[in-house]
Amino acid sequence: MDKFQTFTGIVCPLDRSNVDTDAIIPKQFLKSIKRTGFGPNLFDEWRYLDHGEPGMDNSARPTNPDFVLNDPRYAGASILLTRENFGCGSSREHAPWALEDYGFKVIIAPSYADIFFNNSFKNGLLPIVLNAATVDRLFEQANGSHALELTIDLEVQQIRVGEAAPIGFDVDAFRKHCLLEGLDDIGLTLQHVDDIRAYEERRQQQAPWLFD
Repeated sequence: MDKFQTFTGIVCPLDRSNVDTDAIIPKQFLKSIKRTGFGPNLFDEWRYLDHGEPGMDNSARPTNPDFVLNDPRYAGASILLTRENFGCGSSREHAPWALEDYGFKVIIAPSYADIFFNNSFKNGLLPIVLNAATVDRLFEQANGSHALELTIDLEVQQIRVGEAAPIGFDVDAFRKHCLLEGLDDIGLTLQHVDDIRAYEERRQQQAPWLFD
């Protein structure tokens, strides 16, 4: 997992509440257990006018001109702005995989489904919780004639919007550490590889019959 670094990115405003994981990445794309390759099918049923299946040439599919991800203003967006209860529904880890593979690094919403919220941190995404009034204000700015750019500084836990006063946000200290250091569950475990190896060697001496 890459280390989370301060960056400035374009905001894509997805003005929908209760976006479930089947909308984020539909069930027919869950056959793969790789973490990559899901970006082209992110929000597939909203993004395209036809029915998507694995292996299709997405570049040849008709796109929905009314869906925000297809708006040229938000090309290359890395920050997803959305409404309450984002990521509800089934607990598929493919949802944060698809968002990350598309290029999103941060999600901003008033609330999230618990499992999606936890899975996001474990896959390098930063889900930021802001109050509804602040989210409303960001939507107003993001829906203007020009794309809204935000600077996300996880170290100081601030969102900077041009010359305006920065917006602070809360994040669990352990999750913040993991994102800044690029540590997923495997990475955390590998920090103790010497202790694990010493335990295995000691265990083999104490109970050699287990290793025959």
